[in-house]
Amino acid sequence: MSRILLVEDEAHLAEGLAFNLRNSGYDVAIAVSGEEALEAFARQPCDVILLDVMLPGIDGFEVARRLRKAGEMVPILIVSAHDRAADAIAGLDAGADDYITKPFDLDEVLAR
Repeated sequence: MSRILLVEDEAHLAEGLAFNLRNSGYDVAIAVSGEEALEAFARQPCDVILLDVMLPGIDGFEVARRLRKAGEMVPILIVSAHDRAADAIAGLDAGADDYITKPFDLDEVLAR
């Protein structure tokens, strides 16, 4: 079973997405801040990270930068309300593999 680290500080969104991912056969861990995401990944690496940008403490871009600087090659999909091309470029430059904007279709997230 693939393990997903879902990094999202909006509880209703995190729980809803985690519920749907679990129903699709994934093991899901939730982190609500950038620091918590880095700690969770250090404790138990995952197969993919779904990463919000606007987080308490360090933001999602910085989480991606730190993971890449540490040599971690886990796929990172940024899921953000920021929908400008410049935002997506910043996320990809930070080390994300893909960028999707909120609101999103669950099937699209699963396909990515």
